[in-house]
Amino acid sequence: MIKKIHPIAGVIGFLTILIFWTSTAYSELFGTHATVAAVKMMILNGMFILVPAMAIVGASGMSMGSRRKDAPARAKKKRMPFIAANGLLILLPLAFYLESKASAGAFDNTFYILQAIELIAGATNLFLMGLSIRDGRTMGNRRRLVAAEAKPRD
Repeated sequence: MIKKIHPIAGVIGFLTILIFWTSTAYSELFGTHATVAAVKMMILNGMFILVPAMAIVGASGMSMGSRRKDAPARAKKKRMPFIAANGLLILLPLAFYLESKASAGAFDNTFYILQAIELIAGATNLFLMGLSIRDGRTMGNRRRLVAAEAKPRD
Protein backbone atom coordinates (compact mmCIF):
# COMPACT_ATOMS: atom_id res chain seq x y z
CA MET A 1 0.00 0.00 0.00
CA ILE A 2 2.78 2.44 0.91
CA LYS A 3 4.39 1.80 -2.49
CA LYS A 4 1.24 3.16 -4.14
CA ILE A 5 0.65 6.08 -1.77
CA HIS A 6 4.21 7.45 -2.01
CA PRO A 7 4.25 8.25 -5.75
CA ILE A 8 0.68 9.57 -5.67
CA ALA A 9 1.51 11.95 -2.81
CA GLY A 10 4.73 12.99 -4.58
CA VAL A 11 2.94 13.82 -7.81
CA ILE A 12 0.19 15.70 -5.92
CA GLY A 13 2.87 17.74 -4.13
CA PHE A 14 4.78 18.42 -7.35
CA LEU A 15 1.66 19.44 -9.30
CA THR A 16 0.40 21.62 -6.44
CA ILE A 17 3.68 23.54 -6.31
CA LEU A 18 3.68 23.79 -10.12
CA ILE A 19 0.16 25.25 -10.03
CA PHE A 20 1.20 27.71 -7.29
CA TRP A 21 4.30 28.73 -9.26
CA THR A 22 2.61 29.18 -12.64
CA SER A 23 -0.40 30.96 -11.13
CA THR A 24 1.91 33.36 -9.33
CA ALA A 25 4.05 34.05 -12.39
CA TYR A 26 1.02 34.47 -14.65
CA SER A 27 -0.82 36.78 -12.24
CA GLU A 28 2.30 38.90 -11.70
CA LEU A 29 2.98 39.22 -15.42
CA PHE A 30 -0.54 39.63 -16.78
CA GLY A 31 -2.91 40.23 -13.87
CA THR A 32 -4.02 43.13 -11.78
CA HIS A 33 -3.19 43.66 -8.12
CA ALA A 34 -6.60 42.16 -7.30
CA THR A 35 -5.69 39.05 -9.31
CA VAL A 36 -2.36 38.73 -7.49
CA ALA A 37 -4.13 39.06 -4.13
CA ALA A 38 -6.68 36.39 -5.14
CA VAL A 39 -3.91 34.02 -6.25
CA LYS A 40 -2.05 34.55 -2.97
CA MET A 41 -5.23 33.69 -1.03
CA MET A 42 -5.81 30.57 -3.15
CA ILE A 43 -2.23 29.47 -2.53
CA LEU A 44 -2.79 29.68 1.23
CA ASN A 45 -5.96 27.61 0.84
CA GLY A 46 -3.98 25.13 -1.27
CA MET A 47 -1.62 24.52 1.64
CA PHE A 48 -4.32 22.19 3.01
CA ILE A 49 -3.47 19.93 0.06
CA LEU A 50 0.27 20.57 -0.22
CA VAL A 51 1.37 20.18 3.40
CA PRO A 52 -0.28 16.78 3.98
CA ALA A 53 0.93 15.52 0.58
CA MET A 54 4.51 16.52 1.38
CA ALA A 55 4.29 14.99 4.87
CA ILE A 56 2.98 11.74 3.39
CA VAL A 57 5.64 11.60 0.69
CA GLY A 58 8.39 12.36 3.20
CA ALA A 59 7.25 9.80 5.77
CA SER A 60 6.53 7.08 3.22
CA GLY A 61 9.84 7.73 1.47
CA MET A 62 11.78 7.46 4.71
CA SER A 63 9.95 4.25 5.56
CA MET A 64 10.50 2.62 2.16
CA GLY A 65 14.07 3.84 1.73
CA SER A 66 15.40 3.21 5.21
CA ARG A 67 17.33 0.09 4.17
CA ARG A 68 18.13 1.04 0.59
CA LYS A 69 21.72 1.94 -0.24
CA ASP A 70 21.60 2.25 -4.05
CA ALA A 71 22.54 5.52 -5.78
CA PRO A 72 19.01 6.75 -6.60
CA ALA A 73 17.86 6.12 -3.03
CA ARG A 74 20.88 7.95 -1.60
CA ALA A 75 20.24 10.89 -3.95
CA LYS A 76 16.60 11.08 -2.88
CA LYS A 77 17.61 10.97 0.80
CA LYS A 78 20.05 13.84 0.26
CA ARG A 79 17.49 16.00 -1.57
CA MET A 80 14.55 15.50 0.78
CA PRO A 81 15.85 17.53 3.76
CA PHE A 82 16.62 20.46 1.45
CA ILE A 83 13.16 20.25 -0.18
CA ALA A 84 11.50 20.14 3.25
CA ALA A 85 13.60 22.98 4.70
CA ASN A 86 13.05 25.14 1.61
CA GLY A 87 9.31 24.54 1.88
CA LEU A 88 8.94 25.00 5.62
CA LEU A 89 11.48 27.76 6.25
CA ILE A 90 11.20 29.82 3.05
CA LEU A 91 8.12 29.04 0.97
CA LEU A 92 5.50 28.63 3.70
CA PRO A 93 6.38 31.82 5.63
CA LEU A 94 6.65 33.76 2.36
CA ALA A 95 3.22 32.53 1.30
CA PHE A 96 1.67 33.93 4.49
CA TYR A 97 3.63 37.19 4.36
CA LEU A 98 3.05 37.86 0.67
CA GLU A 99 -0.66 37.10 1.01
CA SER A 100 -0.96 39.60 3.87
CA LYS A 101 0.90 42.25 1.85
CA ALA A 102 -1.19 41.56 -1.26
CA SER A 103 -4.51 41.62 0.59
CA ALA A 104 -3.49 44.98 2.10
CA GLY A 105 -2.58 46.29 -1.36
CA ALA A 106 1.04 46.81 -0.32
CA PHE A 107 2.78 46.08 -3.61
CA ASP A 108 6.06 47.75 -2.72
CA ASN A 109 9.70 46.87 -3.36
CA THR A 110 9.73 44.46 -0.41
CA PHE A 111 6.78 42.57 -1.89
CA TYR A 112 8.45 42.18 -5.27
CA ILE A 113 11.84 41.20 -3.84
CA LEU A 114 10.23 38.55 -1.66
CA GLN A 115 8.05 37.47 -4.59
CA ALA A 116 11.20 36.89 -6.65
CA ILE A 117 12.74 34.88 -3.80
CA GLU A 118 9.54 32.81 -3.55
CA LEU A 119 9.59 32.07 -7.29
CA ILE A 120 13.26 31.04 -7.17
CA ALA A 121 12.71 28.83 -4.10
CA GLY A 122 9.61 27.30 -5.70
CA ALA A 123 11.44 26.58 -8.94
CA THR A 124 14.27 25.02 -6.93
CA ASN A 125 11.84 22.71 -5.15
CA LEU A 126 10.17 21.79 -8.44
CA PHE A 127 13.55 20.92 -9.92
CA LEU A 128 14.62 18.83 -6.92
CA MET A 129 11.26 17.09 -6.69
CA GLY A 130 11.42 16.35 -10.41
CA LEU A 131 14.80 14.69 -9.89
CA SER A 132 13.36 12.65 -7.03
CA ILE A 133 10.40 11.56 -9.15
CA ARG A 134 12.81 10.53 -11.89
CA ASP A 135 14.93 8.55 -9.41
CA GLY A 136 11.85 6.94 -7.91
CA ARG A 137 10.71 5.81 -11.35
CA THR A 138 14.21 4.41 -12.01
CA MET A 139 14.07 2.49 -8.73
CA GLY A 140 10.62 1.12 -9.58
CA ASN A 141 11.72 0.11 -13.08
CA ARG A 142 14.72 -1.77 -11.66
CA ARG A 143 12.49 -3.58 -9.18
CA ARG A 144 10.13 -4.64 -11.97
CA LEU A 145 13.02 -5.80 -14.16
CA VAL A 146 14.48 -7.93 -11.37
CA ALA A 147 11.06 -9.43 -10.66
CA ALA A 148 10.52 -10.20 -14.36
CA GLU A 149 13.93 -11.86 -14.65
CA ALA A 150 13.25 -14.01 -11.59
CA LYS A 151 9.98 -15.32 -13.05
CA PRO A 152 10.24 -18.80 -14.52
CA ARG A 153 9.67 -18.89 -18.25
CA ASP A 154 7.06 -21.18 -19.73
